[in-house]
Amino acid sequence: MSSSTDYVIRPVRAEEWAEVKQLRLASLRDPLAHLAFLDTYEKAAARPDSYWQQRAAGAGERSPDARQFVAVAADGAWIGTATVLVEEAGTTDWAGFPVEQRQGHVVGVFVHPHHRGTGLTGALFDAAVTWSWRIGLERVRLIVHQDNARALAFYRKAGFEPSGVTVPLPGSGESELEFVLAPARRPAEPG
Repeated sequence: MSSSTDYVIRPVRAEEWAEVKQLRLASLRDPLAHLAFLDTYEKAAARPDSYWQQRAAGAGERSPDARQFVAVAADGAWIGTATVLVEEAGTTDWAGFPVEQRQGHVVGVFVHPHHRGTGLTGALFDAAVTWSWRIGLERVRLIVHQDNARALAFYRKAGFEPSGVTVPLPGSGESELEFVLAPARRPAEPG
């Protein structure tokens, strides 16, 4: 089994849209995709290349509004990802809730099954959270389905705690839980 040090964690580049697409499609084939993502493989596979080009540029290394981090193996294979969306205070989030402070929303977390348990998810989260604090976000949050035990265990281990907010999922009658990064887990600012 490999360790997370066998990979490079870095932001995507706008021109890497085809790799962004392939990794997303792989994530949507995961047996727990129905609990982890608000998208389906069929819908994602049908989207035109222009969608993936905009997605990669919108979360690429130069974007101030989002940042997608990927884990790239020594052979060049993309085997994991996590994205932070910046949500500005005074706006409304995707679920219709008011955003009260400038925050990061972690989405699209995925690690290929053969690379799970290696510390790779933690390394992706470290990159995502470090970037969030560096750009001045006040908190970092994520939404998780209550039946996604693997994700819940990792998020708790990473220092995220339930906020008490329940988010209804559009058209499903189900809901998910909001977790926020515990203040004690925020790294100290360099002196």
